[in-house]
Amino acid sequence: MSQQHIPLSVLAEDGSSVDGFVRAVSPLAESLVQILAEELNIKFSYFQHNCSANTCYLRLNRYPTCPFPSKIVGLLPHEDPSFFTIVHQDHIEGLQLMKDGNWISVKPNSQALIVNIGDLFRALSNGVYTSVKHRVIAAEKVERFSVAFFYGPSIDAVIESYATPPLYRKFTFGEYQEQTMKDLKEAGEKVGLSRFLL
Repeated sequence: MSQQHIPLSVLAEDGSSVDGFVRAVSPLAESLVQILAEELNIKFSYFQHNCSANTCYLRLNRYPTCPFPSKIVGLLPHEDPSFFTIVHQDHIEGLQLMKDGNWISVKPNSQALIVNIGDLFRALSNGVYTSVKHRVIAAEKVERFSVAFFYGPSIDAVIESYATPPLYRKFTFGEYQEQTMKDLKEAGEKVGLSRFLL
């Protein structure tokens, strides 16, 4: 798989062809975060203060063909390290979600968007919203493409649930990223929010 991470602030400057996608998805992300925050009694100003075009980004994904699709995973199982991700996929199947210990394929619909709750909203909501483990399987005969818009905070943003009792300790997004990198180096996989459980 090849990936290209593009900060939204760069897209606004260069007038890229994906700028139209960002212009359409950015207001959707703002609307979604307002709805989710309202349900949790979190002030929208928290997101306005911590999330911007400099902290949210777009990722372009290309999954080349693979002669051994049953043995190769296009994208390893993981939960997203953001508040949420808005994904647009093409008509090629490959995205799978973990449900009750089984991988379930998501039927592709190029006219729809998928919203994945990320680890940060899970912690902020004290587990009310759940990040779902997902992966992408490789295709044998045809390439697959997707675009992912990650709604995330600045490195110094404090992630803290005010629910009682809290499930997770207070941490910054920077701490979360450092722990993720440490886990990948030492354990070979992202352990996720369990590192921040109380």
